Amino acid sequence: MKKAMVQLPIYLDYNSTTPCDKRVVEAMLPYFTKYFGNAASKSDFFCLQAEEAVELAREQVASLIGAETKEIIFTSGATEAINLALKGVTEAYAPRGNHIITSNIEHKAVLDTCKHLEKQGVEVTYLPVNADGLISCQQVEEAIRPNTVLIAIMNANNETGTILPVAEIGIVAKKHNILFFSDATQAVGKIPVNINSDHIDIMAFSSHKMYGPKGVGGLYVRRKNPRVKLVAQIDGGGHEREMRSGTLNVPGIVGFGKAAEICKNELLQDSLNTSKLRNKLEHALLNEGNVYINGSKLQRLPNISNLSFKNVEGQALMMSINKEIAVSSGSACTSASLEPSYVLKALGLEDELAHCSIRFSLGRMTTEEEMDYVIQQVLLNVRRLRELNTAGIYNNS
Repeated sequence: MKKAMVQLPIYLDYNSTTPCDKRVVEAMLPYFTKYFGNAASKSDFFCLQAEEAVELAREQVASLIGAETKEIIFTSGATEAINLALKGVTEAYAPRGNHIITSNIEHKAVLDTCKHLEKQGVEVTYLPVNADGLISCQQVEEAIRPNTVLIAIMNANNETGTILPVAEIGIVAKKHNILFFSDATQAVGKIPVNINSDHIDIMAFSSHKMYGPKGVGGLYVRRKNPRVKLVAQIDGGGHEREMRSGTLNVPGIVGFGKAAEICKNELLQDSLNTSKLRNKLEHALLNEGNVYINGSKLQRLPNISNLSFKNVEGQALMMSINKEIAVSSGSACTSASLEPSYVLKALGLEDELAHCSIRFSLGRMTTEEEMDYVIQQVLLNVRRLRELNTAGIYNNS
């Protein structure tokens, strides 16, 4: 295959971030120069235009997840939304209890926040996952204590794409009158997410994972049955239902709203396209032998394939292809570490196989021609590195 057939480099790290859809950029542009008002001020035409744009975006985002418009709180991203959710709930419901249930494969934004809360006296139970990266409702129910105030389980894992049984866990939470929070950063925009059918009370997600701009995210906070209370972690002005003060990023929010609207309309087609290309990639690579899928093969996002290549160091494979193909050896926040992925370790992978893993995450702009080229180059380098390993020139210890 000639390089001229595809434009290099090829981007296959969509779980880390996505390029802005051109339609999103077009929607944002007027709010940098023409409608540049402060959405929190109602003093003039410019501010009113900005406020109207923010409320339209709020409707677009709410519609994507089946929420009411007023239940969407805009933040600087999913990390801030997660911090607000976990810290805000534990502070608001401290008189009721101080125990949180979560899993050991959550994003670092959840795990590190939980570690912070533990230093302040909050008790946290970290549920283990099985070899597919799943937890059961029975595990959750058995971990519940009289002082449990929050269950925090992600919707889909960022490294393996495994989709957790959030709807069933939500039912358990409701049964015991416990709030249910889900980090849906990787799920929203890729698979159908509905806060009502999933029985979610609080949910974090981000614009830049769904072809919107960076620096803006959302937190869904249920307003009734139950009305969720959060203690603000940023004070100063009482913006966003007094949960998150600060001047709103109007262009970013407009882009977030447009991205949500596009995802709602094109979710099925995007899903079909990425799953088709993902399956083609896996079929070709698995046929090579000693290649393994990490996480659930059935219950996962349509766009991701986390593979371990036995006798091939993951970093060495990445370095061999990184000038032409952008992939990841783990989550974006920990990929600089030489330690094996804590998510793969939690699935029971030994260090050797965990070190041999690569995450391929596809997206809206991925083409079949690109996938053909990726397959060719990955197989070429896997074979080369295995030959070096066999000859003793290279080893993955």
